Amino acid sequence: MNGTEMYCTWCGDDVPPLRWATGRQTCLMCGEEAARLERLSWCVVQEYGKGPYQLITQSAAHTTLRQTNQKNLRG
Repeated sequence: MNGTEMYCTWCGDDVPPLRWATGRQTCLMCGEEAARLERLSWCVVQEYGKGPYQLITQSAAHTTLRQTNQKNLRG
């Protein structure tokens, strides 16, 4: 492929050109595994019991969960 090697960064298998063109540098199997591992760190909560659901990631959990506490003032 004109000197451009499209191999999975996890397992070294070939990555289809269309997948590579979208910026994904993993094969489909490794991409699914990476997505599964990412979803393990997700948490979804409902703000104030009647509000919309919020996706809480591990990096933002401390701040977001503090803001959803009804007993603490925001600010």
